[in-house]
Amino acid sequence: MVLRKHDLLKRPVVDGLKWVLFATLLVVAGSVRAEFSSQELETFDNEPPVIAALLKRAVFAERDLKRVDGEWEAAKLYCEAARHGSAEAQFRLGMLYAVGKGVPANRDLAASLFATASMHGHYESQKMLETVELTVSDLPPCVLAAVDPEKAPVKGEIDNYIANLPESKRWILRLVETISTWHKVDPKLVLSIISVESNFATSAQSNKQAQGLMQLIPGTAERFNVKNAYDASQNIKGGVAYLRWLLAYFEGDVSLAVAAYNAGEGAVNKYKGIPPYAETRKYVQKVHARYPLKHHPFDGNVTAPSPIFKRRG
Repeated sequence: MVLRKHDLLKRPVVDGLKWVLFATLLVVAGSVRAEFSSQELETFDNEPPVIAALLKRAVFAERDLKRVDGEWEAAKLYCEAARHGSAEAQFRLGMLYAVGKGVPANRDLAASLFATASMHGHYESQKMLETVELTVSDLPPCVLAAVDPEKAPVKGEIDNYIANLPESKRWILRLVETISTWHKVDPKLVLSIISVESNFATSAQSNKQAQGLMQLIPGTAERFNVKNAYDASQNIKGGVAYLRWLLAYFEGDVSLAVAAYNAGEGAVNKYKGIPPYAETRKYVQKVHARYPLKHHPFDGNVTAPSPIFKRRG
């Protein structure tokens, strides 16, 4: 898809402004005026009424911390305003793509949006182009047609957790990223388990002899060829290999795989679900708070499924 700058620049604003848009503009302007800077108000007031209404609604949605999908709703409104040729909307949508707020992070789409807005002489977009590399000429589909933008992946507590991880432990993030990607396991699931198991302490040891970052018990360490469970690389490789096996065994059911990581797959099979152990149930809740996805892709060639699924079939 080719970047259609001139099409966007020349696209006319919808004819015949409806009274409902006037009403929306008045309500939004009155309710959130205090949220806008004087520069924003000046920018919005220089736009045609339809676009001004969309921009104000979008900014209000983006800044409303109580709204669950506020940033995505803002992206949707920015897309609509961008289709009308608004450079300000293109710039603001580009910023959402640049940092992954509401929509998936995508620097190429962000750069394309900044390039389009800069054709209008949009100063902030021109400045942003100095910091990003324009590698493609595509625009988001929602800017070229009346479709909803893709939503950003669901975030859990692990995002805030790793953002505040001390510099002395951040090397573990890179190691997890490399090993998890190799095994096709989501690094955030692995990091969530590490945070609950050991709080990123390589020397951690439990009273049940679980060792290292992913708290491998001797039997699991031996099963996955881990010679030294206190060696971070070996520990993560063993833990991720076990997690990959569990995800295949429980056909991508994250809750069952996490429960088995804590209590063993035998216990999950016995109770045909999360075992009624207080420790295990609390463990699953903690991991899910940090990693809220319920299903994970799995490789059915790794192992045959749990008897739970055979009985269900």
